[in-house]
Amino acid sequence: MTIRKLGDKEVIALFVEDLATTHYKGLKIESFSDDKNPGDIDAIAGKFAIEHTSIDFIPDQSRDSAWFLQAIGNLEQEFAETIPFRLILILPYTGIQKGKDWQGIRLALYNWIIDESINLPDGSHVISSVPGVPFEFHARKSNTGKAGLLLSRFAPANENFPSRLRSHLDRKITKLAPYKGKGKSTVLLIESDDIAFMNEGVMWDSLSNAYPEGMPSCLDSVWFVHTSIPEDVQFFEMNGAFER
Repeated sequence: MTIRKLGDKEVIALFVEDLATTHYKGLKIESFSDDKNPGDIDAIAGKFAIEHTSIDFIPDQSRDSAWFLQAIGNLEQEFAETIPFRLILILPYTGIQKGKDWQGIRLALYNWIIDESINLPDGSHVISSVPGVPFEFHARKSNTGKAGLLLSRFAPANENFPSRLRSHLDRKITKLAPYKGKGKSTVLLIESDDIAFMNEGVMWDSLSNAYPEGMPSCLDSVWFVHTSIPEDVQFFEMNGAFER
Protein backbone atom coordinates (compact mmCIF):
# COMPACT_ATOMS: atom_id res chain seq x y z
CA MET A 1 0.00 0.00 0.00
CA THR A 2 1.36 3.42 -0.97
CA ILE A 3 0.81 6.24 1.52
CA ARG A 4 0.43 9.65 -0.07
CA LYS A 5 3.14 12.07 0.98
CA LEU A 6 1.98 15.59 1.75
CA GLY A 7 3.57 18.46 -0.16
CA ASP A 8 5.33 21.31 1.63
CA LYS A 9 2.51 23.75 0.86
CA GLU A 10 -0.10 21.32 2.15
CA VAL A 11 1.77 20.99 5.45
CA ILE A 12 2.06 24.76 5.82
CA ALA A 13 -1.62 25.23 4.95
CA LEU A 14 -2.63 22.65 7.56
CA PHE A 15 -0.46 24.40 10.16
CA VAL A 16 -2.02 27.79 9.44
CA GLU A 17 -5.46 26.20 9.56
CA ASP A 18 -4.60 24.72 12.95
CA LEU A 19 -3.48 28.13 14.26
CA ALA A 20 -6.66 29.71 12.92
CA THR A 21 -8.76 27.10 14.69
CA THR A 22 -6.97 27.22 18.04
CA HIS A 23 -5.66 30.76 18.57
CA TYR A 24 -5.85 33.09 15.56
CA LYS A 25 -9.33 33.18 14.10
CA GLY A 26 -9.37 34.20 10.46
CA LEU A 27 -5.66 33.58 9.91
CA LYS A 28 -4.89 32.77 6.26
CA ILE A 29 -1.86 32.38 4.06
CA GLU A 30 -1.19 35.61 2.21
CA SER A 31 1.59 34.36 -0.01
CA PHE A 32 4.00 31.53 -0.65
CA SER A 33 7.03 33.78 -0.81
CA ASP A 34 9.38 31.22 -2.33
CA ASP A 35 7.21 31.05 -5.47
CA LYS A 36 7.97 34.67 -6.36
CA ASN A 37 11.46 34.86 -4.91
CA PRO A 38 13.30 31.52 -5.02
CA GLY A 39 15.38 31.10 -1.90
CA ASP A 40 13.01 33.19 0.22
CA ILE A 41 11.06 31.79 3.17
CA ASP A 42 8.11 29.57 2.41
CA ALA A 43 5.06 31.57 3.46
CA ILE A 44 3.55 34.65 5.08
CA ALA A 45 0.32 34.32 7.09
CA GLY A 46 -0.78 37.44 8.94
CA LYS A 47 1.95 38.34 11.40
CA PHE A 48 3.76 35.03 10.86
CA ALA A 49 6.78 34.38 8.65
CA ILE A 50 6.99 30.62 8.15
CA GLU A 51 9.84 28.41 7.01
CA HIS A 52 9.26 24.69 6.50
CA THR A 53 11.89 21.96 6.41
CA SER A 54 12.32 18.23 6.93
CA ILE A 55 15.26 16.04 7.81
CA ASP A 56 15.82 12.29 7.91
CA PHE A 57 16.70 10.92 11.34
CA ILE A 58 19.27 8.69 9.67
CA PRO A 59 21.38 9.83 6.69
CA ASP A 60 19.95 8.41 3.45
CA GLN A 61 16.96 7.07 5.38
CA SER A 62 14.50 7.68 2.55
CA ARG A 63 16.73 5.75 0.15
CA ASP A 64 17.25 2.90 2.60
CA SER A 65 13.52 2.67 3.32
CA ALA A 66 12.78 2.49 -0.40
CA TRP A 67 15.31 -0.33 -0.76
CA PHE A 68 13.74 -2.17 2.19
CA LEU A 69 10.24 -1.91 0.74
CA GLN A 70 11.43 -2.94 -2.71
CA ALA A 71 13.29 -5.94 -1.34
CA ILE A 72 10.68 -7.18 1.11
CA GLY A 73 7.73 -6.31 -1.09
CA ASN A 74 4.31 -7.26 0.18
CA LEU A 75 5.26 -10.10 2.49
CA GLU A 76 3.03 -8.73 5.26
CA GLN A 77 0.03 -8.75 2.94
CA GLU A 78 0.80 -12.25 1.68
CA PHE A 79 0.73 -13.63 5.21
CA ALA A 80 -2.11 -11.47 6.51
CA GLU A 81 -4.53 -14.41 6.61
CA THR A 82 -2.31 -17.47 6.15
CA ILE A 83 -0.53 -17.88 9.50
CA PRO A 84 -2.57 -18.60 12.63
CA PHE A 85 -0.23 -16.77 15.02
CA ARG A 86 1.40 -13.35 15.41
CA LEU A 87 4.93 -13.19 14.00
CA ILE A 88 7.16 -10.13 14.20
CA LEU A 89 10.43 -10.16 12.27
CA ILE A 90 12.95 -7.44 13.14
CA LEU A 91 15.68 -7.12 10.53
CA PRO A 92 18.98 -5.22 10.85
CA TYR A 93 18.70 -1.69 9.48
CA THR A 94 21.61 -2.23 7.08
CA GLY A 95 20.48 -5.70 6.05
CA ILE A 96 19.21 -4.57 2.65
CA GLN A 97 22.03 -3.01 0.66
CA LYS A 98 22.62 -2.21 -2.99
CA GLY A 99 24.27 -5.10 -4.80
CA LYS A 100 22.60 -7.78 -2.69
CA ASP A 101 20.20 -10.33 -4.17
CA TRP A 102 16.98 -8.70 -2.93
CA GLN A 103 14.65 -11.18 -4.63
CA GLY A 104 16.69 -14.03 -3.19
CA ILE A 105 16.49 -12.57 0.33
CA ARG A 106 12.74 -12.09 0.02
CA LEU A 107 12.22 -15.65 -1.23
CA ALA A 108 14.42 -17.05 1.53
CA LEU A 109 12.44 -15.17 4.19
CA TYR A 110 9.19 -16.35 2.61
CA ASN A 111 10.34 -19.97 2.69
CA TRP A 112 11.56 -19.65 6.30
CA ILE A 113 8.17 -18.29 7.39
CA ILE A 114 6.37 -21.12 5.59
CA ASP A 115 8.66 -23.94 6.69
CA GLU A 116 10.18 -22.95 10.03
CA SER A 117 8.19 -20.31 11.88
CA ILE A 118 5.40 -22.73 12.75
CA ASN A 119 7.92 -24.76 14.79
CA LEU A 120 9.06 -21.78 16.89
CA PRO A 121 7.83 -21.70 20.47
CA ASP A 122 6.23 -18.48 21.66
CA GLY A 123 8.74 -15.82 22.66
CA SER A 124 11.74 -14.00 21.20
CA HIS A 125 14.42 -15.72 19.13
CA VAL A 126 17.60 -14.77 17.27
CA ILE A 127 17.52 -16.45 13.87
CA SER A 128 20.78 -17.00 12.03
CA SER A 129 22.23 -19.11 9.22
CA VAL A 130 19.06 -19.08 7.15
CA PRO A 131 20.10 -20.06 3.59
CA GLY A 132 19.79 -17.07 1.31
CA VAL A 133 19.53 -14.52 4.13
CA PRO A 134 22.93 -12.81 4.62
CA PHE A 135 22.16 -11.55 8.16
CA GLU A 136 20.67 -12.71 11.43
CA PHE A 137 17.32 -11.34 12.52
CA HIS A 138 15.01 -11.45 15.50
CA ALA A 139 11.68 -13.23 15.50
CA ARG A 140 8.96 -12.75 18.10
CA LYS A 141 6.07 -15.21 18.03
CA SER A 142 2.82 -15.17 19.96
CA ASN A 143 -0.33 -17.25 19.77
CA THR A 144 -2.26 -14.42 21.43
CA GLY A 145 -3.24 -11.15 19.80
CA LYS A 146 -4.03 -10.53 16.17
CA ALA A 147 -2.51 -13.12 13.85
CA GLY A 148 -0.32 -12.09 10.94
CA LEU A 149 3.15 -10.98 9.98
CA LEU A 150 4.76 -7.69 10.99
CA LEU A 151 8.12 -6.54 9.63
CA SER A 152 10.33 -3.88 11.16
CA ARG A 153 13.97 -2.87 11.47
CA PHE A 154 16.26 -2.13 14.38
CA ALA A 155 16.89 1.58 14.89
CA PRO A 156 20.59 2.19 14.28
CA ALA A 157 22.66 4.22 16.72
CA ASN A 158 22.60 7.86 15.67
CA GLU A 159 24.40 9.95 18.27
CA ASN A 160 25.33 12.65 15.73
CA PHE A 161 21.73 13.55 14.85
CA PRO A 162 21.63 16.70 17.07
CA SER A 163 24.71 18.16 15.39
CA ARG A 164 23.42 17.28 11.93
CA LEU A 165 20.03 18.75 12.87
CA ARG A 166 21.63 22.01 13.96
CA SER A 167 23.70 22.31 10.80
CA HIS A 168 20.55 21.82 8.74
CA LEU A 169 18.33 24.16 10.76
CA ASP A 170 20.88 26.98 10.97
CA ARG A 171 20.59 27.49 7.21
CA LYS A 172 16.80 27.71 7.49
CA ILE A 173 16.93 30.05 10.47
CA THR A 174 19.15 32.46 8.54
CA LYS A 175 16.34 32.91 6.00
CA LEU A 176 13.95 33.97 8.76
CA ALA A 177 16.24 36.57 10.34
CA PRO A 178 15.29 39.48 8.00
CA TYR A 179 11.60 38.94 8.77
CA LYS A 180 12.26 39.12 12.49
CA GLY A 181 13.81 42.52 11.83
CA LYS A 182 10.64 43.58 10.02
CA GLY A 183 8.50 42.76 13.04
CA LYS A 184 7.17 39.40 11.88
CA SER A 185 6.73 36.49 14.27
CA THR A 186 9.12 33.89 12.88
CA VAL A 187 8.10 30.23 12.81
CA LEU A 188 10.19 27.19 11.89
CA LEU A 189 8.26 24.02 11.00
CA ILE A 190 10.23 20.76 11.17
CA GLU A 191 8.39 17.94 9.43
CA SER A 192 8.87 14.19 9.63
CA ASP A 193 6.76 11.39 8.18
CA ASP A 194 8.98 8.78 9.86
CA ILE A 195 6.82 6.56 12.05
CA ALA A 196 9.66 4.20 12.95
CA PHE A 197 12.42 6.37 14.38
CA MET A 198 10.99 9.86 14.93
CA ASN A 199 8.40 11.31 17.30
CA GLU A 200 7.88 14.47 19.33
CA GLY A 201 10.01 13.17 22.21
CA VAL A 202 12.98 12.38 19.98
CA MET A 203 12.72 15.79 18.30
CA TRP A 204 12.42 17.57 21.66
CA ASP A 205 15.58 15.93 23.03
CA SER A 206 17.45 16.47 19.76
CA LEU A 207 16.65 20.20 19.68
CA SER A 208 17.64 20.53 23.32
CA ASN A 209 21.00 18.90 22.62
CA ALA A 210 21.50 20.78 19.36
CA TYR A 211 20.96 24.22 20.94
CA PRO A 212 22.27 24.07 24.54
CA GLU A 213 22.52 27.88 24.57
CA GLY A 214 18.81 28.24 23.90
CA MET A 215 16.63 29.23 20.95
CA PRO A 216 18.29 31.44 18.32
CA SER A 217 17.28 35.06 18.83
CA CYS A 218 15.72 35.42 15.38
CA LEU A 219 13.20 32.65 16.08
CA ASP A 220 9.91 33.08 17.89
CA SER A 221 8.64 29.52 17.73
CA VAL A 222 9.60 26.05 16.54
CA TRP A 223 7.07 23.34 15.76
CA PHE A 224 7.47 19.64 15.03
CA VAL A 225 5.00 18.34 12.44
CA HIS A 226 4.40 14.58 12.30
CA THR A 227 2.90 13.58 8.95
CA SER A 228 3.21 9.79 9.15
CA ILE A 229 -0.60 9.66 8.91
CA PRO A 230 -1.59 12.25 6.28
CA GLU A 231 -5.22 12.20 7.42
CA ASP A 232 -4.20 13.03 11.01
CA VAL A 233 -1.27 15.45 10.93
CA GLN A 234 0.02 16.31 14.41
CA PHE A 235 1.61 19.63 15.47
CA PHE A 236 3.81 19.92 18.56
CA GLU A 237 5.26 23.21 19.81
CA MET A 238 8.94 22.74 20.68
CA ASN A 239 9.80 26.07 22.35
CA GLY A 240 10.26 24.42 25.74
CA ALA A 241 13.07 22.25 24.37
CA PHE A 242 15.30 25.33 24.27
CA GLU A 243 14.70 26.42 27.86
CA ARG A 244 17.40 25.94 30.48
